[in-house]
Amino acid sequence: MEKKNVVVLDYGSGNVRSAVRALEAAGASVELTADPEKVMNADGLVVPGVGAYASVMEQLTKIGALRWIGRRIAGGQPVLGICVGHQVFFEEGVEHGVKTAGIGEWPGKVERLQSDVIPHMGWNTVQPPEGSKLFAGVENERFYFVHSYAVQKWEFDVTQPAMTPPQVTWSTHGSPFIAAVENGPLSAVQFHPEKSGEAGAQLLRNWLGTL
Repeated sequence: MEKKNVVVLDYGSGNVRSAVRALEAAGASVELTADPEKVMNADGLVVPGVGAYASVMEQLTKIGALRWIGRRIAGGQPVLGICVGHQVFFEEGVEHGVKTAGIGEWPGKVERLQSDVIPHMGWNTVQPPEGSKLFAGVENERFYFVHSYAVQKWEFDVTQPAMTPPQVTWSTHGSPFIAAVENGPLSAVQFHPEKSGEAGAQLLRNWLGTL
């Protein structure tokens, strides 16, 4: 079987090497780049994200990536967001009282988790919906999280009857929060599959299998 060609978007986010290695181990041919042509032509695009919501949005905007990401999604070309790269697909992020507009593919606000223990760091279970492709075979596994902020309400209204509503996976730390969304060509996970051992490796293989 021919290897899928995946681009990990290189926009200055920290610690992307582990994502590159994990995708390679899952069987993809991987390139870390911000070359627009390679970003647009890859079988799959991974948007990693570490640190603050505002700085990730600023860096993505600076290199012109919002347009490429938007064009890929509009054209049905797969995109996978990880951690803050998951959060930026929602409407806005609020950190330390500062609101930052996100990409806005989904309604919702990224806010501080309602918990006495922040950050949420370590292994946690998830509750994927019936028929999830990303979590096939790893529905009951634990994944590795490191975050203080998350989307805690799902406010998506299906306006067109023909539209398939996104599949939402939840997890809980203090209160429920969104751990993953699968929405046509766009998937995003709050946890780090590249740090989640065999469960994370299977999830990446599942994603590669959809490309």
